[in-house]
Amino acid sequence: MPALARLLTLTLLVLSCACQSVNTTRGGAVGVERKQYMFSLLSTEQVNQLSSQSYQETLEKASGQGVLDKTGRNAKRLDQIAGRLIAQAPYFRPDAAQWQWQVSLIKSPELNASCAPGGKILFYSGLLDSLKLSDDEIAAVMGHEIAHALREHGREAMSKAYGIEMARQGASVLLGLGEDSIALADTVVQYAMTLPNSRSNENEADLIGLELSARAGYDPSAAVSLWQKMEKASQGAPPEFMSTHPASANRIAALQAAIPKVMPLYQQARGRL
Repeated sequence: MPALARLLTLTLLVLSCACQSVNTTRGGAVGVERKQYMFSLLSTEQVNQLSSQSYQETLEKASGQGVLDKTGRNAKRLDQIAGRLIAQAPYFRPDAAQWQWQVSLIKSPELNASCAPGGKILFYSGLLDSLKLSDDEIAAVMGHEIAHALREHGREAMSKAYGIEMARQGASVLLGLGEDSIALADTVVQYAMTLPNSRSNENEADLIGLELSARAGYDPSAAVSLWQKMEKASQGAPPEFMSTHPASANRIAALQAAIPKVMPLYQQARGRL
């Protein structure tokens, strides 16, 4: 156990030296102001580039299979909704105005959507068709996913994994620990650091996404009906979207509590449309 304690101490020391505190977004009406720590050698530009490469590979594969929808009704809906949401993204972080945003639709029964770092939005048609999503509900999904990108949750997770691996490799040399001890320490660090932040990230994406959709003129109340539909869909085999975005009564209650904060923004936006 003393060796494990030394390993954990070394891990924390390495992370504290290699990480820097950043403010990825401004608080907004919903008040998301958690301090974030990013690995200093892993830049936003690097993560965005890696994500862009992966995104393009996904599109090329879909195009080769004939399932990349560029002109269908739902593809046009996504383009329109994305345009309004993207126009509001610089409120939370000004540099988002320079991101190379993309939105794509893949024809697949999969119930999933994502926004990779740097603004690469991807939807699967099953999410739209199976749940019969309204434009407001699509905006709720997209706003949530864009919020993950704005807050750089992907880079944050990569920073933790990078720092932990670096500390693990250094500790194995300095302390002469066996693989079993290192594996145990990895598990402890993962549970102590990664899981709580994951829950925090989901809450942040919910709140920022709610405000983003309201600023774009989409009814924030649709976030509640969206997650209610997701809960219903999860009664059978849970869709992939639900596996990483667990809906719950507490989550819906938190959204309902935040809606009054952003409703004036929605009403102002509707007045401008």
